Amino acid sequence: MLEIELKVRVPDLAPIRERLRDLHADQTDRTYEHDVYYNAPHRDFGDTDEALRVRYSNGQVIVTYKGAKVPGFDFKAREEINVRVDDGPGFENILDRLGFRKTEVVDKVREYYRYGEASVALDEVKELGSFVEIELTGDETSSAAAGKINAIAEKIGVDGEAILSSYLEMLLAKR
Repeated sequence: MLEIELKVRVPDLAPIRERLRDLHADQTDRTYEHDVYYNAPHRDFGDTDEALRVRYSNGQVIVTYKGAKVPGFDFKAREEINVRVDDGPGFENILDRLGFRKTEVVDKVREYYRYGEASVALDEVKELGSFVEIELTGDETSSAAAGKINAIAEKIGVDGEAILSSYLEMLLAKR
């Protein structure tokens, strides 16, 4: 499935949260997410623009593969495959045994909202700050997705430069 997202750094999440509530967006969750990223032994995900993540959240463990960013979109677009596993530490042990290396850990508090077709996330990312992500999933064309995402951003008061880097990339660049 293709994930198309706009990510913007914001100084304060409160006005955006208030606007989402005024628009009757559904808050679906508020959670702490602990993301452990891995790099492969047979290729460097930094070079191929891929990611492998083990996410711990709400007592669940989700393993995610993210493909390289798809060119031709105004925002970040990439393939994403998610699989739930029962034993996160056990799965991480398997990755270690196969030669995968832990790259970095990203910790954040995330509020999830559903507004129309989009998922909106309000993020407080440790060491990085506050961000809003507006995401569509599916097979949207670049212009159709950009139009929908920009309309939602305007409605909820998100204004700023689109960030194409992942939190992992931002954290690695900071260090």
